[in-house]
Amino acid sequence: MISPITLDALRTLDAVDRRQSFAAAADELHRVPSAVSYTINKLEEELGVALFDRSRRKAELTPTGRLVLEQGRQILKATEELTALARQAADGWEVELRICVDSVLSCDPVYDLIEAFQRVQPRTEIRLSEEVLGGSWDALNDDRCDLVIGAEGAPPAQGFGLHPLGKVLFEFAVAADHPLAELPMPLPEKAIQDYPTVIVADSSRHLPVRSSGLLDGRSRIIVPTIERKIEVQCKGLGVGYLPRHRIAKELAEGTLKLLTLDAPRPPVEISVAWHRSNPGKGLKWFVDRLKRMRFDADSGL
Repeated sequence: MISPITLDALRTLDAVDRRQSFAAAADELHRVPSAVSYTINKLEEELGVALFDRSRRKAELTPTGRLVLEQGRQILKATEELTALARQAADGWEVELRICVDSVLSCDPVYDLIEAFQRVQPRTEIRLSEEVLGGSWDALNDDRCDLVIGAEGAPPAQGFGLHPLGKVLFEFAVAADHPLAELPMPLPEKAIQDYPTVIVADSSRHLPVRSSGLLDGRSRIIVPTIERKIEVQCKGLGVGYLPRHRIAKELAEGTLKLLTLDAPRPPVEISVAWHRSNPGKGLKWFVDRLKRMRFDADSGL
């Protein structure tokens, strides 16, 4: 069944309601009044309902007419948005851009980039996700995202663009009142065997999972993100390595304390990564600006 409600009929109905007159609507639509009347009469006839109350001097909608118009305006808006999206895609701008931020980084600098991007291309929908360790590469390799910020280590395959950001320094941290904080430094490994290690679970779905700062033979508390790991360690529930730039506030407030171990953890290289075959203008915009940024071990991106 073909609906008699066409876009032209909805635009005509909308104009008559806003202008409160068939003649005024005709001026707006650059038509003669008889053409506007014909469009409305034809729609009423095919629907089998009265859309306007013609007993009044002004063009006033009936309750059914109001229902058709309110729903019709949503259709008109959706049509306009679809038209804009089609033109946007044809011009090279993505309808949706999927950005994955590795959990090792704070999202605040990314929010600033998104704010700047929205001033350039507000119609591109930004979809943010967070992954951990190998999960970032897994998301890019599995086409669950278009851009990774903070990918650790080397890519799992060829075909990826890669731009190094810098090295993340990890510090062994405990709650300020933790028993380990009272011992002389550096701590031997045996001194921490009796305390749980807080571990961030690798979010990879298909690629081999990566471990991060695991100490064998110890009990573990497994959490989903670096943010949760910081919270757990601040409460004294466990110990472990944390990225230095993420705990500046906790160190300044005295919530966390850094300890020195016999065998410190080496720094980790992080990068921006994307598919080289992706021609999107939005992706290029973000990559260009991220290439101007650098990661600082103390303050972050």
